[in-house]
Amino acid sequence: MTNTEIDIAANSALLVIDVQKGFDDASFWGPRNNPAAEANIAALMDAWQETGRPVVLVQHASRPGSVLAPDQPGHAFKDLVAERAGKESLLITKTVNSAFYGTPDLADWLTAQDVRQLVVVGIQTNMCVETTARMGGNLGYDVLVPLDATHTFDLAGPDGLHLTADQLATATAVNLQGGGFARVVTTDELLAAAGAAGAVV
Repeated sequence: MTNTEIDIAANSALLVIDVQKGFDDASFWGPRNNPAAEANIAALMDAWQETGRPVVLVQHASRPGSVLAPDQPGHAFKDLVAERAGKESLLITKTVNSAFYGTPDLADWLTAQDVRQLVVVGIQTNMCVETTARMGGNLGYDVLVPLDATHTFDLAGPDGLHLTADQLATATAVNLQGGGFARVVTTDELLAAAGAAGAVV
């Protein structure tokens, strides 16, 4: 399935998931992929804000001992998000993978705003991004995931199984689009579609 035509709704919501300083700690997380993720996230935030579309910031609050715990410097948003904060439509705090299980309630807000399309970006590709996208698809939203505006880390599993960050991102792409949860697109495709739509809104 190709994404030859992408229609971006005038009120399409950009969900920026967990772009926090704690994810810069390589000693905690290990090797990552996609060094362009942050620049692509910033470009999408700029496009959404410039065209008056809603931006939802999601911030993970981990348990004590984690670099993402609220009492740790890593809980703070990375500079690219902090510099654009204050213009967001909603700020959600969560303690689990899905942004739909946060405070305030994302689904309630989306319903009140009559938003039916979500663009999901952020960290980690195969964790909070994928979980949020899957749940959004289950709830009937039109979900778009620009994989190049996400990144993740190498991960070990059972019995010595180990996947690289790139392998995990590929699996996420297959899970989301192959499973019918979301359409996997690129940042450039979204920027082009949002710019064209924004010009006539």
